[in-house]
Amino acid sequence: MNPDTRSKLKGVSTATLASALFKRGLFKQMVQDVRPLSLPRDGSMVGPAYTLRYMPAREDLNPMTVFRDPSHPQRRAVEECPPGAVLVMDSRKDPRAASAGGILMTRLTVRGVAGVVTDGGFRDTAEIAALAMPSFHARASAPTNLTLHQAVDLQVPIGCGDAPVFPGDVMVGDADGVIVVPAGIADAIADEAVEMTAYEDFVMERVRAGARTVGLYPPTDESNLAAFADWRARHGR
Repeated sequence: MNPDTRSKLKGVSTATLASALFKRGLFKQMVQDVRPLSLPRDGSMVGPAYTLRYMPAREDLNPMTVFRDPSHPQRRAVEECPPGAVLVMDSRKDPRAASAGGILMTRLTVRGVAGVVTDGGFRDTAEIAALAMPSFHARASAPTNLTLHQAVDLQVPIGCGDAPVFPGDVMVGDADGVIVVPAGIADAIADEAVEMTAYEDFVMERVRAGARTVGLYPPTDESNLAAFADWRARHGR
């Protein structure tokens, strides 16, 4: 993805992005019922989506021995998800079995993957929480994915927590969760979110100093826009 866009998105929140997307008529982009297990250490998690789709497991096709096959989709995803990308797993919002565990997540971390998102669960959560790579899931789950999930597709459109995710869409994650920014508008949304963030920082400073929000947020009083322009000049924003 555009390095400048990545840098901009790392400095904005999912809340701000949700507002920017809502202005464009996109209001189902937030991944539902997913929360951080480990958070980024340098701003928001940002990266293009590399997708993995699970379906309900059929027992005769999903024994433990499938992991011996290097072409198994889950194992391929761990080795093929590009550095800087976010592995996004459609686990059908079913956290009763893990989407992945500590060993695979560690491998992704070592390979430089920007983060992992599943609408299912993780096992080995204490190990995963200690990794430098950010991760988001529904809840802890000890059973292996094979008990309920069968990995079937890579790099196809998926649903993750009711959000549509196409390969290459930009995933952004922070303490509030994960949002999906469509790839085709990511550059424009990043620019808009940076502008929104600057104004929100100005507003927060004013509110902490005792200002009323009426006329300030949103800026229906033109004098606040003039004050904002002065604030930006003084703060280099």
